Amino acid sequence: MTSILDRPLKARVFTTVNRRRRAANGMATALVTLSVVVALIPLVWVLYSVLAKGLSAVGSSEWWTHSQADMTAFLPGGGAYHAIVGTVMQGLVCAVISIPIGIFVAIYLVEYAGGTPLGKLTTFMVDILTGVPSIVAALFIYALCIAALGLPRSGFAVSLALVLLMLPVIVRATEEMLRIVPVDLREASLALGVAKWKTITRIVLPAGLSGIITGVMLALARVMGETAPLLILVGYSQAMNFDVFNGFMGSLPGMMYDQTSAGAGANPIPTDRLWGAALTLILLIAVINVGARVLAKIVAPES
Repeated sequence: MTSILDRPLKARVFTTVNRRRRAANGMATALVTLSVVVALIPLVWVLYSVLAKGLSAVGSSEWWTHSQADMTAFLPGGGAYHAIVGTVMQGLVCAVISIPIGIFVAIYLVEYAGGTPLGKLTTFMVDILTGVPSIVAALFIYALCIAALGLPRSGFAVSLALVLLMLPVIVRATEEMLRIVPVDLREASLALGVAKWKTITRIVLPAGLSGIITGVMLALARVMGETAPLLILVGYSQAMNFDVFNGFMGSLPGMMYDQTSAGAGANPIPTDRLWGAALTLILLIAVINVGARVLAKIVAPES
């Protein structure tokens, strides 16, 4: 039986341990908070710089309704309409190709592969594609489609290169979302006699749809800012081109590169266009992400 004399000693030990735990918890909280602040500093700095330097160009109505056709580096005016249209068209073609393929691959890896050799090979290839630089993807499409098959340089070739960059991100994001869906939901559906493909389409996919949409938008945002495929596979045009299968095509990353070559930094006119194109690209990606989050909330199953 514990004596009365031992109680104060145990109380002092408990108090000491409790103080150490509180100190360690406070230190960990301070380090985590400091890390968040350090990570936010460059992000806020970049956003502030782009807003401050690009707002004057974006604020003009001409920026959204005119192209840079017949404009020179020393002639003010013109807009980024041609570049916005080119970026959106290339992104849409890339999304139409890569989204269904990426989701189907992820479904196979989670629901059907089950450690098969094909599943392991697919996982390995997805891991390899995740680290492929954009210029390597562009050179591959150039060698396959343009040099070997004789297809013209076009926005469609750029979209094919972007597919190689977008696919692994979609596969990984979708795969993670499908894996966190509780197995009980699958087993309950199968126990009721529902076919496996119906279980996947009616139960599994809707349960992880919110995260899948977010992953798809992150992948699309990543590829929309790539420059190497544009330089190799299509080139830059200051005029409008709605034909994604033929001819040079404008794009926001291509416009930024073109204005840099035109003397951005030394000449105020291309400098303003450069920062305006950068801000426009950020706004375009922000709109896509906000729209995706709204869509994800709409289609998410009720809890």
